[in-house]
Amino acid sequence: MTAVPDTDVSDSRGSAPGRGLRHPEPPESLLALAREQVLENGVGLNEQQVLDVLRLPDDRLPDLLALAHEVRMRWCGPEVEVEGIISLKTGGCPEDCHFCSQSGRFPTPVRSAWLDIPNLVKAARQTAETGATEFCIVAAVRGPDKRLLSQVREGVRAIREDGNDIQIACSLGMLTQEQVDELVDMGVHRYNHNLETARSHFPSVVTTHTWEERWDTLRMVADAGMEVCCGGIIGMGETVEQRAEFAVQLAELNPHEVPMNFLIPQPGTPYEHYEIVEGRDALRTVAAFRLAMPRTMLRFAGGRELTLGDLGAEQGMLGGINAIIVGNYLTNLGRPASADLEMLDELKMPIKALSDSL
Repeated sequence: MTAVPDTDVSDSRGSAPGRGLRHPEPPESLLALAREQVLENGVGLNEQQVLDVLRLPDDRLPDLLALAHEVRMRWCGPEVEVEGIISLKTGGCPEDCHFCSQSGRFPTPVRSAWLDIPNLVKAARQTAETGATEFCIVAAVRGPDKRLLSQVREGVRAIREDGNDIQIACSLGMLTQEQVDELVDMGVHRYNHNLETARSHFPSVVTTHTWEERWDTLRMVADAGMEVCCGGIIGMGETVEQRAEFAVQLAELNPHEVPMNFLIPQPGTPYEHYEIVEGRDALRTVAAFRLAMPRTMLRFAGGRELTLGDLGAEQGMLGGINAIIVGNYLTNLGRPASADLEMLDELKMPIKALSDSL
């Protein structure tokens, strides 16, 4: 895992969408350039190039998806990592993330609740039985307090005592250095903390903390040797320029994994009436992110069923995606794990083995 560099961070944080950007390449020239730069040389697209990709017309989408799939196969291989997630602490979060039904600041149907350790162990066992190699423990908090970290430690120990050697990840909000060290000591190997959107758009999405605070947590996690999982949500009112900005900011972070979420408008939140991302735009965005990060694990996450609809997850799996969350997404229902596993079997995409990922 490459740590976040101290140099050039200010340039990424301060980039303004559209600043110094030129006119887009013609589609044929752009795809040819991407083939040479990304597929052959493994160098991700820059911000202007990502923006050009995001502006490709619909009739070039099949060519774009095919190229993104080639890039994924060349630089990541055919294996797909399967993950399950579980909420240890649901609802009652003090932050005002405008997309989130777990915020205690909005009149949503979600109520605060804790999952007990026996049910956490059961969920980990069921996740492992699907063939998944990753189990992520999630909590709706600004950051973990002593009680939460104690619950996580107890839960990790109980999962191991149950004979389950599945890899354990956590998503517990913003961390201090002491908390990072404690998670490393527990054996947590990957930490999820999404930047959510481009830095320039973040103040429109969250006001109770900053993009920089999230970035700093991710840098500490990387420096501690844990794998970094960091992505965001597409469809929160960002411009196409800000999607390009977000892609290159993620690429600079060099995360091991990027979850690709698409907004599910949640009742009671400020975004409850936002339109769902159109399926072709979702696929174009996935492909653009793959071309920006050729070696990164791109994971289909929340909202894919709603966004892709009849287009199906298969097109994303053949358009740059190489990881998937099976089952439900915290407060939202997903597809049955069996349906996704059948899809991978039909596509002849092997599930990443646990022994290969330790």
